[in-house]
Amino acid sequence: MRSNRREFLRKAGIATMGMGMFPTIVKSSVLGLNGRVSPSNKIPMIVIGCGAMGNANLNTFISFDDVKIIAVCDVDHTRTTDSKKIIDTHYGNNDCRMYGDFREMLEQEQSDTAAISLPDHWHAIISCATANKKIDIYGEKPLARYLRESRAIADTVKRNQVIWQTGSQQRSVESFRHAASLVRNGVIGNVSAVEVGLPDGGTYIGNPQKMDVPENVNWDMWLGPAPKVPFRGILHWHWRWIMEYSGGQLTDWAGHHIDIAHWGLGLDHTGPLTIKATGRPNNDGIYNVPVAYDIECEYANGLQMRIANQSRLSHGMGVLWKGSNGWIHVNRHALNASDEDILKVQIDESGIHLYESTNHQRNFIDCVKSREAPITPAETGHRSISVAYLAEIAMKTGQKLYWDPQNERFTDNNIYATRLLQRPYRSPWKIPV
Repeated sequence: MRSNRREFLRKAGIATMGMGMFPTIVKSSVLGLNGRVSPSNKIPMIVIGCGAMGNANLNTFISFDDVKIIAVCDVDHTRTTDSKKIIDTHYGNNDCRMYGDFREMLEQEQSDTAAISLPDHWHAIISCATANKKIDIYGEKPLARYLRESRAIADTVKRNQVIWQTGSQQRSVESFRHAASLVRNGVIGNVSAVEVGLPDGGTYIGNPQKMDVPENVNWDMWLGPAPKVPFRGILHWHWRWIMEYSGGQLTDWAGHHIDIAHWGLGLDHTGPLTIKATGRPNNDGIYNVPVAYDIECEYANGLQMRIANQSRLSHGMGVLWKGSNGWIHVNRHALNASDEDILKVQIDESGIHLYESTNHQRNFIDCVKSREAPITPAETGHRSISVAYLAEIAMKTGQKLYWDPQNERFTDNNIYATRLLQRPYRSPWKIPV
C-alpha cells in the first residue's frame, strides 16, 4: 500500500513539475476533486517526539492539506495527550493514536512519513529504525550525538532509498541562501578564512537532588541507550547541557551555522583535515558541556575555519566569509557585507544557482512526492555536524587531530580519539542494521 501511494504521489508531482530541476508544490487539483485533496491521497505522517520542536513541526505539517498526521509518540504521556488534542481539534475527530514506545508505533502504523524531534542521544536508534521501515523522515538537527551514529543515519537512509530532510531550516531562508550564493559565485573573491559564531554558555542549575519520577514519564525509556542515572528533574529542554545527551550550544547550533558556511563554499560532502580546539566546561553542578570554546580547522584547499562562542568573535553569531575582495556576514537578524554593493549583485544564468526552498517542511513533502533530494539531505546534515563532533574530541584529547574526511578516520591512528567517535550503549539498545 505504501509503495502504491508513493508511486501515485511521485507521478502527480512529476506532472506538475514539468522539466524543472527542483520539485515544486503539487497542486491539490491534481490529487483530488474540486481543487481539494482527497483524504485517501493525503500523505500519512507519524510524529515521534512531542516537545518544543516536535510540536512546532507538527503545527507546520498539519497546516498542509496534503498531509494527515495519524499518530504521536513520546515517553511523556502528558505531551502525547496535548499533541493529540491539537491534531484531533484540527481534523474534527478523535482518530489520532498515542504511543509511549516508538517500536510499537513502527510495528502498528502504516505511514509514509515521520517527523522526528528528540534529545540527541536517541536520534540514531530511532531514525535508523524508521528508515528501515522505508518511511521518509524529517529529522531534527544535529543529526545524532556522535559521529559514527550520524554516519549510520546517512548510510541507512541511503540504503533504504528514503527521503530525509535535516531540520537545518536556515537553508530555506532567503538571506542565508543569498549570502551563500554570493560567496559560491566568487563575488568576494577567493575565500581563505571563515568565522562561525555560536551561542555563549548555557544554563546553570547547580546540583539538584534526586526525586521521584513523575507518573506520566517513562524515565528508563527517556534514558534509552544513555547510562542509567537517578531522575533529577532534567527532562525537557535542559538535557542540552549534559554531555551524555548533547554537546550544548556547540552541537545544538553547529548544524545551523557550520551548515551555512559549508553551503557557501561547496563543502557539503567533505570535512576538515586538521582540528584543534580548546573549551571550558561548566563545573557548577551536573551541567558539564563546554560553555566557552575556540576551534580551528583547516580544509584541503587551505581554507581556515574558526568556530567559537559568539563573544570571542568580532561579528558574533552567524557566518563570516572573508574573501580577497571583501567579506559577507549573515545571521538570523541581518545580512551585511564590507561594501553594500556586494549584496546587490545578481547571479546571471551562467552562474551557480543554489537549491531554492522557501519552506523547509514544505520542501520535504514535495520531495516525498517527487523522490528528488531535499535541500538538506542526510549526508549534508552529517557533514555539517561532523565538525562539531571532531571539535569535541579535540577538546577531550587536548590534541591536534588529523582527519581523513573521505574515509572518516584519523590519519595518525589515534586510538583514543577513534574510541570517541562512538559511545557504548546501555543494554539492550543498539543501532538497528
